[in-house]
Amino acid sequence: MQKWFIFLGNNLLLKKQGDSYSVPEADNSPTPTFEWTTIQELPSLDDMPCKAYALTSPPREGLPESFVTVDLRQSYYLLPHAHYLMAAKASELLYWDSNTHYCGVCGAPMKRQTVISKKCTNCGKEIWPQVAPAIIVRIKKAATLDADGHVVEPEKILLVHARNFRHSERMGLVAGFVETGETLEECVIREVHEEVQLNITNIRYFGSQAWPYPCGIMIGFTADYVSGSIHLQEEELSRGSWFSRDKMPDIPDKMSIARQLIDDWLSS
Repeated sequence: MQKWFIFLGNNLLLKKQGDSYSVPEADNSPTPTFEWTTIQELPSLDDMPCKAYALTSPPREGLPESFVTVDLRQSYYLLPHAHYLMAAKASELLYWDSNTHYCGVCGAPMKRQTVISKKCTNCGKEIWPQVAPAIIVRIKKAATLDADGHVVEPEKILLVHARNFRHSERMGLVAGFVETGETLEECVIREVHEEVQLNITNIRYFGSQAWPYPCGIMIGFTADYVSGSIHLQEEELSRGSWFSRDKMPDIPDKMSIARQLIDDWLSS
């Protein structure tokens, strides 16, 4: 028996039994495959071999009985965490495979060398899956106190709404991709200045999260506000403001490191 991580676009094929969902298990692929179908080898999970492949279209005869397609993000809430992580890894590897059929140097076909490498059939160029690093930062503004030490304004964090957010009302954190030649901390400073024109200090690493949409890794940081007024980079952000713990807007889902950063502050 093997676990099969099968994708149709951004959707994962799962087996549904009542209210439970699971990754299909079978000796052979649960749907028809073809000579051009790439079967991706994955690490074992639950002492069972794992494989993945992508469907270019729904099977002509339809999906197997009790099978459904679920958006990869939504599968986070339906599968055991280790199974979601394996699905995410499968998604990234299939994306890499589909985008590296030909050599970027000479244009000749690429040939699979190992489960995570290819080699050009002409010039010998070797490639491996690449991950796009991005930072995300929670910026804290200290409470304002009067001369007697009483709180005038409570502690707050900066939340912004990116124009590419799926949810029109949801607020998140400043984030952006790391550029060539800069450190992660330099990226934090640059992105904050570009997106909201604030000055920050005390940049500290919080944690990281694989982000297979399609092939990223989010590196989370915390920072403290120093000075400046919010001026939004309007090409990317539509709203931004400071929020206290008792006046929070709609925030990201539990699956994201953005939510982990916010929850960490809410519970402090």
